[in-house]
Amino acid sequence: MKRSEPEKERMQATEALVAEEDAACADVVHDAVAGEPGIVRVDFEPEDEQLTLAYDPRQMDGQDVLRVAQEMGPTLQQRWATCTMRVGRQGGRACEACALALEDRLRQIPGVRRAAVSYLGGALSVTYDDTLLSPEALQTEMRHLGVRGRPTEAAVRRPPAVGEAPGILARLRATITEERLELAFTVITLLAMIAGFAGEKVGAPAAFSAGAYVVAYVAGGTFGLRAGIESLRQYAIDVDLLMILAAVGAAVVGAPFEGAMLLFLFSLSNVLQTYALDRTRTAIRSLMALRPEEALVRRGDELVTLPAGEIDVGDRVIVRPGERIPLDGVVVEGESSVDQASITGESIPVAKGPGNDVLAGTINQKGGLEISVTRLAKDSTIARLIQLVEEAHSEKARTQRFIDTAEQYYAMGVIVMTALAIVVPITLLGEPFADAFYRAMTLMVAASPCALVISTPATVLSAIANGARRGVLFKGGVYVEQAAAIKVVAFDKTGTLTAGRPEVTDVIPLNGASEEEVLIQAAAVEAKSEHPLAEAIVEAARARDLAWPDATAFQSKTGSGVSAQVNGSTIAVGNRRFYREAGADGLDGASAAVDALYGEGKTTVVVARANGADESGYRVMGVIGIADVLRANTRDVVQALKERGVERVVMLTGDNRRVAATIAEEAGVDAFHAELLPEDKVRILKEEADRYGPVAMVGDGVNDAPALATATIGIAMGAAGTDVALETADIVLMADDLGQIPYVIGLSRKTRRTLWQNLVFAVGVIGVLIAAVLGVGLALPLSVIGHEGSTVLVSLNGLRLLAYGE
Repeated sequence: MKRSEPEKERMQATEALVAEEDAACADVVHDAVAGEPGIVRVDFEPEDEQLTLAYDPRQMDGQDVLRVAQEMGPTLQQRWATCTMRVGRQGGRACEACALALEDRLRQIPGVRRAAVSYLGGALSVTYDDTLLSPEALQTEMRHLGVRGRPTEAAVRRPPAVGEAPGILARLRATITEERLELAFTVITLLAMIAGFAGEKVGAPAAFSAGAYVVAYVAGGTFGLRAGIESLRQYAIDVDLLMILAAVGAAVVGAPFEGAMLLFLFSLSNVLQTYALDRTRTAIRSLMALRPEEALVRRGDELVTLPAGEIDVGDRVIVRPGERIPLDGVVVEGESSVDQASITGESIPVAKGPGNDVLAGTINQKGGLEISVTRLAKDSTIARLIQLVEEAHSEKARTQRFIDTAEQYYAMGVIVMTALAIVVPITLLGEPFADAFYRAMTLMVAASPCALVISTPATVLSAIANGARRGVLFKGGVYVEQAAAIKVVAFDKTGTLTAGRPEVTDVIPLNGASEEEVLIQAAAVEAKSEHPLAEAIVEAARARDLAWPDATAFQSKTGSGVSAQVNGSTIAVGNRRFYREAGADGLDGASAAVDALYGEGKTTVVVARANGADESGYRVMGVIGIADVLRANTRDVVQALKERGVERVVMLTGDNRRVAATIAEEAGVDAFHAELLPEDKVRILKEEADRYGPVAMVGDGVNDAPALATATIGIAMGAAGTDVALETADIVLMADDLGQIPYVIGLSRKTRRTLWQNLVFAVGVIGVLIAAVLGVGLALPLSVIGHEGSTVLVSLNGLRLLAYGE
């Protein structure tokens, strides 16, 4: 389509402004690195949101470069904001060609960086520069473009006041929805069609049958005609317009019953399609249902009930047993177990006590909790989850974008083919107009791409909804497709394959002491320390239900160990060097145990009792081995990935080679890389991708940000409440559960198979129907049944993914 001069001028102005924005961003970057002499070149690509730093290794190392990049990241990200809205149907079959046209117009608004719209997904997402465009100005611009948007479901709503009731109009609007109205019109179409057909058969007056068919055409064609006109306004031709033309054509050649049947089946198909897609949005509604509207808040000595939106950070919220936690916060009083399955997918309740974080929407089970609020309702984890799921509905899969783009060319081709099917037989073969026109209308119906258009979104949205129910967030359909092609899965070690915290693995008693005695004496001393190894020892004693006496006269010797008085004796917990200097009986046996544990990549401490009050020497009681242990299900997860078609599993870590080798052998991975800097992980991921194919990187979303960004798919796990993880990864696992990784790969591969099934089936049906029309003169009703039946079947086939499970 040729653009007018004003449009060209506006586009040129927009491009100039974008260039100014990019230049401004580049200036920010260069100013930020001006004081870093080791940086020799900076390349910034705002469109791809990619920053490349070239540096002199003689002046700075990789850690310094990573620090510089991390310092600049927040500065650049603060420029961009995202507006997410819900959008209603637009055009026929929620015209996705109209969505592409709207995306193009939104991107022309000065300050808008990118836009994603899906009428089928019911969502719109716009990323814009908030230094150039305010949210209010963006909303105004979108209204000028005719966007009928509604606030995201993440928005906090005010609960109705006591005695407040919605007005009559509000109740009517809530009752008579567009979906219910279309269903009613479909039923009217069916009844009128039957009445007209029966009137013809029993010899009723012609006016009766004609009137019945008029009612059928009006009821069955209202929504389709309106949708077709809306699509034309967006310079798009969709299936609805083709169906209306075919129905009118049937009436022109004296086949009003076939036209009425076409409109009825087309309307019924639309109703079923709406129902099917509505099922894919249940994840959002289920998340909304988790969010309490009110909470009990402590204000001074009083307890008051307040709407969630009016509660501030720092307020104390009282949560009784069985209630949902209303806001993100930290426990200040009370102990309980909390069911987090609704947010993270964890099946086992998690113990919570003072100092533990809790998430909005989770269920307090047995004990009462008093929680200090750490996030406002609009910023809570559950609000961000709702917004992420809605944004995912706006981000289309590559297959869907290809079909949406090709649909317009295909629809024009159908119109041209229909015109030729009328003209050629009449002019060249001398066929009667009625016969040629009827066959052309039948051909138009047979060739229409309804099933093709709906096959991809029905499948991908079902997969996104399934994942959301399990605490797995795909940030768009493109990542559902990409995850299916993964050949290599790379895991960060610490906190991903391992628990991320030290745990006692061995207690070796010596010189007549018992395991319990060694652990009790060590826990008594370490209970006074805040060192991570001390916490591991105390936790191990607690896990064995051991009680330890209070220790006094606690002393810490930096680099050596700690000591304290326990039941009148001096107990020391330290390294081997400390006892060599202080003198200790039985140190040879302890050294042998220490060497054996060190060979397994474990940290060790030696526990000893002073020989007397003068502490002239020690007698060794035992050795405790401590390590960051492998998660219990890691080996099973690696095997499950292989069963799902992953060719290679590797482990990446900055830890030393001995520890890495031990963990890698226990995990059963194919290869490991140790003593890595962040840039080394990026390099290895590129090498794996070049050699084997698409790579998924699994990390915590904080320390592994460069690797997550480099991989084909970045997967952040244990991300509940973690802002960085929610922002950086392509797929977010809310629970700290490795078992979700095989589920992600399995769901994506199942989605890809379903997509191919739908596409092959849809194309096959179109081919068979066209061949039948041209070869054996297939009747219009049969063409309608084949066309609409295939549309319903691909929708239902896509919906099967809602039930996918391990």
